[in-house]
Amino acid sequence: MTRQTVIHPLGPVFNAGSRVLILGTMPSPASRAGAFYYLHPRNRFWTVLAALFNEPVPDSNESRRDLALRHGIALWDVLARCTIEGAGDASIRDPVANDIAGLLGQTGIRAIFTTGQTAGRLYRRLCQPQTGLAAAVLPSPSPANCAVSTSELIECYRAILPWLITR
Repeated sequence: MTRQTVIHPLGPVFNAGSRVLILGTMPSPASRAGAFYYLHPRNRFWTVLAALFNEPVPDSNESRRDLALRHGIALWDVLARCTIEGAGDASIRDPVANDIAGLLGQTGIRAIFTTGQTAGRLYRRLCQPQTGLAAAVLPSPSPANCAVSTSELIECYRAILPWLITR
């Protein structure tokens, strides 16, 4: 597999009720092909979110968007562009950040979480200086992160819940 320059094809998912922003690094080839976030068939992101809210796992982009937005969750990725090999975060070179600060200015987002260490590291370096808001790093739901079970992921992702309660 060779590296290619990828320009992020997906806009952020958010609305006026968004309270938490969950950031990945860059959409995988499966997500780019399917035009939505976390679409690799073995990615556990949607299974985890559904479990947090005791709902069925969404099976369409519309139902995924609805699940996130109904619960105050915004989705995007740290990067607007990078050179990457497949979906391998470790292969990322030449990263260019999305305008996370601009998104925050349009919403009531109070907390930022990243799905994995690489997203967290890139956010801290490229975005946090503009946003002034630290991000908490959650384990990646990627199938490559097989060291963390789905039940462990669900427990870790419970960290978003207090931020979704209206204060």
